[in-house]
Amino acid sequence: IWGVHASLAALANPARRIERVVATRNAASRLPDGVEPQILEPDAIDGMLPPGAVHQGLAVRAFPLDPADLEKICASPDGRSVLVLDGVTDPQNVGAAFRSAVAFGARAVILQDRKSPPLTGVLAKAAAGAIELVPHARVTNLGRAVETLRSLGYVTVALEGEAELGLAEALSDGRSVAIVVGAEGKGLRPGVAEACERRARIPIAASIASLNVSVSAAIALCEAKHRR
Repeated sequence: IWGVHASLAALANPARRIERVVATRNAASRLPDGVEPQILEPDAIDGMLPPGAVHQGLAVRAFPLDPADLEKICASPDGRSVLVLDGVTDPQNVGAAFRSAVAFGARAVILQDRKSPPLTGVLAKAAAGAIELVPHARVTNLGRAVETLRSLGYVTVALEGEAELGLAEALSDGRSVAIVVGAEGKGLRPGVAEACERRARIPIAASIASLNVSVSAAIALCEAKHRR
């Protein structure tokens, strides 16, 4: 994990097991008390990371975060939203979605087990520490996960550009919402969309075909928070 925000968030997360911290002399001054980094020159840190990684003088090697159990983190809806990502494989988009989830008070992020990127590296940098702040679950079957959320009391809303129902109307009954978004281009898989109680669109200008998936998630989470 690299970058100031992502690294400091990992160090502050009690659920993280930290193996190694490397920092430049300047960046080391930003570390919390008790953290003893290995001091390196910027070029040396560059060589430890993928090409183009913007580390800002700080990087952390940590054990992965364990995913949580879906029913445990989503039981007894309390007004907060749940974000479900179907087939979103771009680490930048997943990281941005986590960032929006934290910004708008989401309760959890649900990912598909095999087709979602690990919460490390580029994704952690894009999330700017958000992966440490909101729990996530990985599930084998997203359609069944959506059905589980419905049984727990969430209104499950699939975002689809061609849907007739507007997002505001889909969220109008005041229940806690699970927002389900799909990858750009492919969108939601039919089985996942059919498992949702409602399908809704974000009204946008006709001159734009669609929105980036992380932008769509942010708009929907913001609208859900506003209505809560």
